Amino acid sequence: MRDYPKIIVSPPGPKARELVKKDARFISPSYSRYYPLVVESAKDCILKDVDGNEYIDLNSGIACMNVGHTHPRVVDAIKNQCDRFLHYSNTDFYYREVINLAEKLAEIAPGDFEKKIYFGNSGTEAVEAGVKLAKWHTRKQLFIGFISAFHGRTIGALSFTASKPMQRRHFFSLMPGVAHVPYAYCYRCPFKFTYPECNYWCVGFIDEFVLQKYMPTENVAAIVIEPIQGEGGYVVPPPDYFQRLKKLADKYGLLLIDDEVQSGIGRTGKWFAIEHWNVEPDIICSSKALASGLPIGATISKAKIMDWTGGSHASTFGGNPLSCAAAVAVLETIKEEKLLANANKQGAHALKRLVELRERSEIVGDVRGKGLMIGVELVEDKASKKPASKKATQVIMRAWKRGVAIVTCGTSTIRIVPPLTIQRELLDVALDIVEDTIAEVAKEA
Repeated sequence: MRDYPKIIVSPPGPKARELVKKDARFISPSYSRYYPLVVESAKDCILKDVDGNEYIDLNSGIACMNVGHTHPRVVDAIKNQCDRFLHYSNTDFYYREVINLAEKLAEIAPGDFEKKIYFGNSGTEAVEAGVKLAKWHTRKQLFIGFISAFHGRTIGALSFTASKPMQRRHFFSLMPGVAHVPYAYCYRCPFKFTYPECNYWCVGFIDEFVLQKYMPTENVAAIVIEPIQGEGGYVVPPPDYFQRLKKLADKYGLLLIDDEVQSGIGRTGKWFAIEHWNVEPDIICSSKALASGLPIGATISKAKIMDWTGGSHASTFGGNPLSCAAAVAVLETIKEEKLLANANKQGAHALKRLVELRERSEIVGDVRGKGLMIGVELVEDKASKKPASKKATQVIMRAWKRGVAIVTCGTSTIRIVPPLTIQRELLDVALDIVEDTIAEVAKEA
């Protein structure tokens, strides 16, 4: 593992620079890139760029490559499906691939009840389907979302997204009827309280100042939430948060829609992150890692809730056989290679190292996470907790130039999300580089 990373030309190299220049000419400027990494190939936890540099991947294609890049089992499943057929519209006909995947998802999703699955093409579409389903089933129009949430960029999903102004600017009016409330962000409590003395006021606030003040409960369909906020900064709620939130939802007959697009499919050491809190959502939205980078979205629901009729919601490419075959291979690989256990094992090791880093670094304000979904929040100083967004950018740029592909989330949080296949030695090499770059940036402050 000490063979990696390999930097043979300071990135971005000449080939990368040329392609980035061409990209600027032809590609939509709406994409937001972290740095000019131009990928040529990838294998397991290693990326190779067009100039021959090789990087340890702590991004996983933004939490998509949970079984590693080009896993042989997934590649074989895709090739075999390519030889059979590529498409025939699950909206209008039947094929075994979509049924096989639905059966496996129903088996691993939390809840000892019958489930049904709707397939789309992305995480955004999975959320859109979940919201539409909640409207259909309840015949209600109001929803509760969370500040700093990210659920996608299509108009319905964007109505719940609230992590950065640029994501919503100039796109109003959005879907009406969504009230945003503070998330359980204990390091930066919006109410300026301290856990556990707060007695979970973030849940009490929803009841006393939202549902009892201006959102008539008989008109509220659902609460839409991420079990761990992703783009909002890898924020992990305190232990009893979801139990209390589910109790509140049940009190008023509200559905709980769980967005597991980034946190699901083993990322946190369980199939779905919500399982850490022993809560069974009514609807789960999944995507990203499900098909190892191929486009797919799955909305998993209690069967009694998924009662909409033919034509009420569909997708030409949703449940594409190629993506379904890949997804089945992903789920089988995670199970057979015991990657949930490895996520817990390597995640605990990484978390321990990073917590120790927090104790000796003045700019590491908070470290949090579950499994291999870990956030390291940088601050200007620990007393003020002022977010250090420029420092976070410097860290990921320097780490990339030294051979570790890593990105940020939230205002100033570095995210650690390697493939679940990563082993201790390679993880330690990557963490050594990350820690060194943080130390360098801290010294220059």
